[in-house]
Amino acid sequence: MATSDGRRSPNPSAFQDGRRSPNPSAFQDGSRSPNLSTFQVEHVSRPPSAMANRSPPEPTFDPELIYREHVSKLISAKARPFTVSGRIPLDPSHLVLFFRSKGGITHSLDFPIDVDYSSPPALDVLIAACKHNHTPGYDTHIYESFCYPPNLPLTPSLEIANHPILDAIRNMLFPTLPTGHYLTVRRDKLDVILSGGRMAPQLRALRNDGRIATLSVTLPVRFRGGSLVIRDGEGNQERLDTAAPTTDLEWTAFLGECEYEVETVTKGCRMSISYAIFAKSFGATTLTPDPLFTPSQPFLDLLPPVLQMSRGRKIAFLLSHDYDVDPSISVAESLVPFLKGGDSILYQALKLYKLAPVLHWSAGGYIWPIDRPVEIFNDEPAAPRGNGSPLLMQQLPPMRGAFGNHHSPGMPGALPGRGSPIDTLRVRVEESGAIPLANADVTLLTDWRAPENTPVGKARVHFVAHGMLEKLVVNVVLVAFVL
Repeated sequence: MATSDGRRSPNPSAFQDGRRSPNPSAFQDGSRSPNLSTFQVEHVSRPPSAMANRSPPEPTFDPELIYREHVSKLISAKARPFTVSGRIPLDPSHLVLFFRSKGGITHSLDFPIDVDYSSPPALDVLIAACKHNHTPGYDTHIYESFCYPPNLPLTPSLEIANHPILDAIRNMLFPTLPTGHYLTVRRDKLDVILSGGRMAPQLRALRNDGRIATLSVTLPVRFRGGSLVIRDGEGNQERLDTAAPTTDLEWTAFLGECEYEVETVTKGCRMSISYAIFAKSFGATTLTPDPLFTPSQPFLDLLPPVLQMSRGRKIAFLLSHDYDVDPSISVAESLVPFLKGGDSILYQALKLYKLAPVLHWSAGGYIWPIDRPVEIFNDEPAAPRGNGSPLLMQQLPPMRGAFGNHHSPGMPGALPGRGSPIDTLRVRVEESGAIPLANADVTLLTDWRAPENTPVGKARVHFVAHGMLEKLVVNVVLVAFVL
């Protein structure tokens, strides 16, 4: 976010509060974490610093390093979420499952169900019609689970299209899906796992139908155990503890390349319906910012260590995605309804921990107040356009003090009495209302192990300098105070 060397990815330092961090320079030790202590203007190109290639320090039991490791895990999980979970506001007693047995008789199964108290006859008929889930290489007697035959009619009264689940899945798992594409859903199968049974890993090769995601809805049949374990293609794993819902229906969606399994059900009967999700390239869809989803428990479990070690601090995280907004006329807080991907997950997770996250514009180690856009004044009129009208005509007030005559070596374009371009830009930034992160008592947390090409959301503010139209790169930071 904060380099003037023309590299595509910033090099943010992890702690820039200058006071509260036990070791304020710990994130500026030359590791691969970017440095946000200067401005980024997109007109200069320089070779990357050799310092960026240094290996990270050896792990120790230093509290500062432990803190950095927790921050690294949190931001890494935020960078690429592969699961999303939520609830469907539906009374379980309104759900009915219609199916046809092998004898051609149609049955209806009402919910909720507690097999330890009473097992409906229709449930016994359904289980008798099921067949074993088979995964090559796994013994069905050890991994015993069942699925309803796909050639027999099966219809739940639940209609996925009646609930904005697909919008939530697109917003969280596919935030970069191009405009004009939308998600469709097709019922896949009904899985049944009795007490003592478990589902073997469902490999990606078993679902080679072109899907981009899988949606699993847990039916209201009481059970214990049976955690859903999901692994992505990079070896990351999430373990989701599910239970028979008493008020709403639980759902979980995960990327199509993931494999999943269900751990042993210790009591009752676990039933779930899975759906295949596909992306279509015709028509447009309107996304809703309603947070129908809830961050997964594994992601929420990454926050407490960071929050515990951040008590009394105002912490900040960089947003990862670009948003179509002009920072010179809009405040950063206006982006809240449009957050997507990991940005939205982190925002909702902080709210679940009873914090009050807010968005600010930031650039070059400075931060703008929550109610201020990024207004950069110009030092002189720009060259006229073809119609004779100049560009922005605002004038920067004459500079005084240390910034007036300072010239930094290696800074081309500095004019006598004007100061270096960076110093001049710093004055304009301060004139617009921004203050240094240290003065704002904000600690910026970044992943010290992240590569330099880690995506960071950017926006541009145009301004005129010495008759040339320039673009100041600004970022959005998510700020929250931890009591």
